[in-house]
Amino acid sequence: MKIVVLDRDGVINEDSDEYVKNPDEWTEIPGSIEAIARFNRAGFRVVVATNQAGIERNLFNMTQLNSINQKMHSKVKKAGGKIHAIFYCPCLDSPSCTCRKPKPGMLLDIARRFNVSPEGIPFIGDSLRDLKAAENAGYIPILVLTGNGQKTRENPEIPPNTVIYKTLAHAAKNITTIN
Repeated sequence: MKIVVLDRDGVINEDSDEYVKNPDEWTEIPGSIEAIARFNRAGFRVVVATNQAGIERNLFNMTQLNSINQKMHSKVKKAGGKIHAIFYCPCLDSPSCTCRKPKPGMLLDIARRFNVSPEGIPFIGDSLRDLKAAENAGYIPILVLTGNGQKTRENPEIPPNTVIYKTLAHAAKNITTIN
């Protein structure tokens, strides 16, 4: 089974310093929805792994998060694709939380639930915490230059084996060509 894991904000949709709190604030990055469908056509299961601390900060609730995810699912379905699962961490950064990226818990849970080895799974993100989570879990760290990606690329702490693409659409084109 082939799996690709994507961060949400800054990779699939436009990010916001104010948080994406409802479906009206969720705007896809051009080409990202079609990229998910392309992964599907190439035999990949697409999984989203996203930090959503806005829940614990009381900026939005589970009903609003589910509405945002439903909008994303609908757009992907309309493009002929499917997101097979969405994993999220609602926590603020705390020592007791093992799933908030850059910690590897969420990514390790994905591998466990899909009964695959983390080794060789691409994780596509736009922030250092995404890349560190990938590295910590044994995934392939992939940086896209959308969202916070341009700033992240300049960070000297990015894992040395990080692959960089301009957008999710570029990543999908290249990954599906070689797999």
